[in-house]
Amino acid sequence: MALPAYASTGERIWYYAFRVICALILLFLIFPILVIIPLSFNAQPYFTFTQEMLRFDPAGYSTRWYDALFSSEEWLSAIRNSFFIATMSTLVATSLGTLAAIGLSRPEMPARSLITALLISPMVVPLIITGAALYSFYARLNLTDTYFSIIMAHVVLGTPFVIITVTASMSGFDQGLIRAAQSLGANQVTTFFKVILPLLLPGVISGALFAFITSLDEIVVVLFLAGPEQTPMTVRMFSGLREEISPIILAVAFILVLVSIATLTTLEMLRRRSERIRGMSPA
Repeated sequence: MALPAYASTGERIWYYAFRVICALILLFLIFPILVIIPLSFNAQPYFTFTQEMLRFDPAGYSTRWYDALFSSEEWLSAIRNSFFIATMSTLVATSLGTLAAIGLSRPEMPARSLITALLISPMVVPLIITGAALYSFYARLNLTDTYFSIIMAHVVLGTPFVIITVTASMSGFDQGLIRAAQSLGANQVTTFFKVILPLLLPGVISGALFAFITSLDEIVVVLFLAGPEQTPMTVRMFSGLREEISPIILAVAFILVLVSIATLTTLEMLRRRSERIRGMSPA
């Protein structure tokens, strides 16, 4: 909002000071992320800026760590594991979370508050407790060191995000549309796919993206459940920091930053689309 012409001197000072403070806070939050971008192109095997890099000498920059990343079968296997686990867990979490949110939105649903609190509890329970509990459960079933246990663990962590986003979408949903569809002869399955799901699609996709990023970034629970064959790239990065300091980790981190930026961009596009559909912003 522009500063009004009648603003006092104090209001003008606060107007600009507030923006400077916000810019400094934003810089403080994203500066550690920005630093890894040039460091991932360091020609030397260091985690610090060399003299050549500070002088912007082309000799100080190289793509050697990206070449090493894409030529390493260990890293490629870890990346494949991460995206496979994230994709499968997202599909399951999105399906379960969407159905749960629709059920919880029904006014006749008993104990809605209690059930909602239980379903989103994995968001507030410390991950170390969740990991230990899941390990104890799957160990009794001899399912540790399997993709199934890791995927289902990530489903537990990702489903609350889907429930929250879809529930937010359901807040503006007209229940009369369901009754209208049923009065025209549509069964429950047809009503869901033809009426409910298209209107909730922005919220469903947003929840799926949150679940995907949560799975892709998870490390604590995976340390309990993953075996050598199921090691994702987050565990590989953690092990690399402890055992071998290699700038390949920075290259992987930069790729994760790009994935996060793409996800945030998609979420913003979905938000604006949802506002246009609901008439909250101009088309």
